[in-house]
Amino acid sequence: MTVFMAFFAIMNPMVNIPIFVQLTEGLDEKNKRKISRTANIVAFIIVVAFILIGKYIFQLFGLTIPAFKVFGGILVFFIGFEMLRSKKSSIHHQGAVVFDEGVAISPLAIPVMAGPGTIVTAMNFVVNASFVHVFITILIFALIIFLTYLAFNYSNYLIKLFGKKNFVIIGKIMGLILGVLGANMLIQGIKLAFSI
Repeated sequence: MTVFMAFFAIMNPMVNIPIFVQLTEGLDEKNKRKISRTANIVAFIIVVAFILIGKYIFQLFGLTIPAFKVFGGILVFFIGFEMLRSKKSSIHHQGAVVFDEGVAISPLAIPVMAGPGTIVTAMNFVVNASFVHVFITILIFALIIFLTYLAFNYSNYLIKLFGKKNFVIIGKIMGLILGVLGANMLIQGIKLAFSI
């Protein structure tokens, strides 16, 4: 239960809906579903990879948690900043909307879904854990991914249910929160890097 609550708090599917809607604005349902599927699969693969071999990946490339937090913080801050702007995001093209599946990988899969917080949390749960515990952690994360996939695919229905205006407000609030979270991740990374 603790693992589920931790993953749900970090990757809250409902909270990520405004981000998904912002990044897929103007696309048809087929392409939205394609982005949703790709983002969730990529996020799942990334986090599971870190659950299984994260420690070795960091050692192999000489990566550090502080550097990961700094870069992740910058990306999350930028997403939040874009969401707060009143004008159309620079992520989108001018004129006709062009399908760009790249947004499924970045920024949607990483760092929004499989960001430093999710990866570090996942790695923390499996440190010195038994195979059974690792397997349960992966299953719980798979459940969160499935819930996120459903939330993205039914985002239009959920927006109609709660009201577009309310989701615009939620989107702006989420932009502010993401901006602050990004700044906080950046500060944490700097503090860890310099042992402040």
